[in-house]
Amino acid sequence: MDAGRCLIIARFQPFHYGHLNAVEYCYRNYDETIIVVGMASQSHTPENPFTAGERILMIRESLKWAGHDLSRYITVTLPTLEVNRAAIHFVRQYSPPFKSVITLNPIIQRLFMEEGYVVITPPLKERDTYSGSTIRRLILNNDPLWKQLVPPPVVEIIESIGGVERIKMLYSERLPGYYATA
Repeated sequence: MDAGRCLIIARFQPFHYGHLNAVEYCYRNYDETIIVVGMASQSHTPENPFTAGERILMIRESLKWAGHDLSRYITVTLPTLEVNRAAIHFVRQYSPPFKSVITLNPIIQRLFMEEGYVVITPPLKERDTYSGSTIRRLILNNDPLWKQLVPPPVVEIIESIGGVERIKMLYSERLPGYYATA
């Protein structure tokens, strides 16, 4: 295992400044960072509107925009799994060796700790503001504030793929009229 390599796991739906803050923590403290795009087989749902490829592009373009050396990142996708001990096995299968795991999810933290990994909670950046569900809700309600919560490349990608319209369609399919009151 490599002490100079950490793993950060999230859904990145979409990649926002809170995620960037956590990735930058890794960048400052580790030689390499494995970015795991979780629930990679989920897309086009209200909670997971973007494909794994779209999320990888958001991450990559945001890191380039922030001036990061991309050679220090390894991006992997993890299919949608039930959160249990078996998920750790899949993470190990899909990733190079690592000792440290950076995550906010208490269940993921516990599972990795039980497997002997060093688990670190990344520094938080206004968790209630910088959250995927908050950003998706702002998009749903036509609130331009969402554009201030994500790096500029993410805005460009979401707009170029019709992501705003996709999110509105996904919520209207699920809860008719929801987008008007969410």
